[in-house]
Amino acid sequence: MSGPYQQYVYAYPHKTAYRPLSPRPALRDVWAAQDRSALFLYLHVPFCEMRCGFCNLFTRTGAPEELTGAYLDALERQATGVADALGDAAFATAAFGGGTPTYLTAPELGRLCDIAARLAPLGAVPLGVETSPATATADRLAVLRERGTTRVSIGVQSFLDVEARAAGRPQRRAEVESALERIRAAGFPTLNIDLIYGIGGQTPATWLHSLDAALAWRPEELYLYPLYVRPLTGLGRRELDWDDQRLQLYRLGRDHLLANGYEQVSMRMFRLPPSTAGAANRVFRGRPTGTEYCCQTDGMVGLGCGARSYTSALHYSFEYAVGARHVRAIIDDYVRETEFASARVGFALTGEERRRRHLIQSLLQADGLDRAAYRERFGTDAAADFDLTAFADRGWLEQTPTTLRLTPDGLARSDALGPALFSPQVRTLMTDYTLH
Repeated sequence: MSGPYQQYVYAYPHKTAYRPLSPRPALRDVWAAQDRSALFLYLHVPFCEMRCGFCNLFTRTGAPEELTGAYLDALERQATGVADALGDAAFATAAFGGGTPTYLTAPELGRLCDIAARLAPLGAVPLGVETSPATATADRLAVLRERGTTRVSIGVQSFLDVEARAAGRPQRRAEVESALERIRAAGFPTLNIDLIYGIGGQTPATWLHSLDAALAWRPEELYLYPLYVRPLTGLGRRELDWDDQRLQLYRLGRDHLLANGYEQVSMRMFRLPPSTAGAANRVFRGRPTGTEYCCQTDGMVGLGCGARSYTSALHYSFEYAVGARHVRAIIDDYVRETEFASARVGFALTGEERRRRHLIQSLLQADGLDRAAYRERFGTDAAADFDLTAFADRGWLEQTPTTLRLTPDGLARSDALGPALFSPQVRTLMTDYTLH
């Protein structure tokens, strides 16, 4: 490990380890043996009003109404095909991501909810939606509130205009504050605010300024993201070495949120504990906004050309790209697609890879890995399956008879420890992948 910031591990394996599947397996067969009692439904909207300098998400800007309408048409066709393939299935949670789902107009958002409701009963399961300051308009928020949205996540990144511009996200604080006012007025049970540290020119004082500006809204959740310079992004042309600064700002932010009553869930996620007044409001239509979904064991159904789907044996998606020209080409192909009954690009998980995924997904959470749950699922002990002595010797891992858990110093290095646990096969596939 050459530094604490290698890669954000939000899924294992990464899409760059996926390859075309030949022959393409039928989705009905892919899901036949999968437990379908508590699935996660994810709808991907690959549109944004602008491309932030740090962004490497699968998204395009400036989509005309004709394209967004055609995209929803394709999404509806896919939802119909996937529902037929799944058969009897139940969903524990749902989310709209992107991109920026609220790039869609209010009527289009209503249609998006109708499409999702073909599989998951919106209003009866928690629904999270991502938004931006410019698109969190009253009419869009009203649709989301009425259709059962329980969590709204807004990417603020910084409350200082100069820092937002430095990160390649031109916005004004007044616009951000107005959006937050509208979100709170709409009455969503959970507000999440995303902030970024490591921006050029950012100091401990300005970082605390953004943190306190966010805390003034007493959000139920906060995500703190380190700035990454990624290939094919607006900031990817810069050569910076600022690991020490990011670690300093991370620790400052972590300690500040802990001192203000938040609990740490992962390196990035902080939330108000259930006992606090704010968290006690996380009830919608008489139902708690939490979820029984477990990312280590339960499946995910992704709809949209940037979404991925997970079963215990196969992860699959459509083609992947970051560069604007290639993203647009994939979206154009998707809106013309009529065959959604098979998986086309993916990664088949061996027994060893399933164990490894469970380890990574668990270890990068503050609670760590439950050894009894791992043993019940796989019949072995995680500490015997994987050599973690290097982590323990450096003070990054603590082992007890019941858990394997990263220490605070280890959790701060999640973006290095996670990639260090990737299998040789996945490393090779990712290295050999040509990113477009």
